[in-house]
Amino acid sequence: MTSPTPPAEPQHADRTYRSVSALVCGALLLLLVAWMAGDAMIRGEGRVPWLAAGALLLVVPLVVAFTLRPAVFANDDRIRVRNPFRTILLPWTEVADVRASYSSELLAQDGTKYQLWAVPVSLRARKRAARSAARAAHDDPYGRTSVSADVRDSAARTASADQTVRDLLDLAERAGGTTPEGAAAVSVRWAYEVIAPAVVGAVLLAIVWAAG
Repeated sequence: MTSPTPPAEPQHADRTYRSVSALVCGALLLLLVAWMAGDAMIRGEGRVPWLAAGALLLVVPLVVAFTLRPAVFANDDRIRVRNPFRTILLPWTEVADVRASYSSELLAQDGTKYQLWAVPVSLRARKRAARSAARAAHDDPYGRTSVSADVRDSAARTASADQTVRDLLDLAERAGGTTPEGAAAVSVRWAYEVIAPAVVGAVLLAIVWAAG
């Protein structure tokens, strides 16, 4: 009797990194755009509904692209960067560095730089984290727990973008420079699902506006 084929090994779960503030702003902007465009399409006269429809087709994909879409997905084998108009997939063996200065970026082995839109750098958060670290060091320069500051809580003394970069670098180091069997190759895909409706909306706006 033939034994059943064992199930395939489960893939490593992705860690997902996104900007909460961008998600909130995107949702609010979409509600505002939908309310304004919907009102113009229902109550508008003449070419106003068509202009509103064109604006809706143009603006909604752009809002989604810059607020809701950006994300970084990483596991032990590879990193997938979803930016406004492109999705970049790289195995860790093709990643030379991940860093955050005034913006977060990934440097590939061939020298290509990719911005990490989902990991915005906040200079205010970085200064706040530095002040927190300075207070903790002042309370106990030997790194022991004090009454006013718990020096074990290092996350409170690290800006969000810097902590994310550390997590990604840890994953890259854990990969050990070896490509696992069946790992995906480097790929860059354009987000036509975002670009196409925005182009259609822009063309519709231009046609209606030119028609007068």
